[in-house]
Amino acid sequence: MKRPVITLLTDFGTSDYYVGAMKGVILSICPDAQIVDITHEIAPWQVGHGAWMLAQAWGCFPPGTVHIAVVDPGVGSNRRPLLAAAGGHLFVAPDNGVLTRVLAQTPPDAVREITESRYFRLPLSQTFHGRDLFAPVAAHLACSVPPENFGPELKTFTHLPSVAPRQTGEGEWQGEVLWVDRFGNVVTCFDTDSFGWVSGEPFMLELNGITVQKYQQYYGAMPANVLHLTGGSAGYLEVSVNQQDAACFLAVGAGSPVILRRV
Repeated sequence: MKRPVITLLTDFGTSDYYVGAMKGVILSICPDAQIVDITHEIAPWQVGHGAWMLAQAWGCFPPGTVHIAVVDPGVGSNRRPLLAAAGGHLFVAPDNGVLTRVLAQTPPDAVREITESRYFRLPLSQTFHGRDLFAPVAAHLACSVPPENFGPELKTFTHLPSVAPRQTGEGEWQGEVLWVDRFGNVVTCFDTDSFGWVSGEPFMLELNGITVQKYQQYYGAMPANVLHLTGGSAGYLEVSVNQQDAACFLAVGAGSPVILRRV
């Protein structure tokens, strides 16, 4: 019998005991679980960053994986805890939009509010639902407790605002920076399926008053100090500089506006 897989994605960092406590709770309930850290370096309280990272990673795991996503600035409030079944996977997370991108990629079979306290670690802390609610629920799911046991099905739940590019003129679109990775590559919201034409047609991309007009297939194809576009592994156009930090070069970050034009 295969060992169940549980992933963790949080904004907790690794300097405190928080992640270790969650793993301890999981293993106390489901000792055979394989626990995989997606990341614990989401910027504090940045739900959109968590949604982005989860969407890039979950599909790399085998069917049946249980994913915990805890970026939860509303912990202890009346925000609901969710259990979503989608794409053959299970997701437990706060109802604050952190599942937005996953559920846009693969429409859910069901989304439930987690209400059954018998699956919680009691007493339930109002400041650490990662340990006392999401971790034990995920462990019980990994040990084959059916999703319907955890609470009623929901018809509505929280979605983050769309970041899809908007056409603002003939051959012109406005978008934003989705993410800056640790190498300084600037990931834009222009997906390569829709905007892959930049690899073969003249274009101009503008960020913070600086224009980019070159496209290359990979990061090292350009000389130093030359900005260029690349089709990144996440399926979006990225602005890069060979072995340099493009985000610092441009002075941009997540949310910065981007304009793309045909020329």
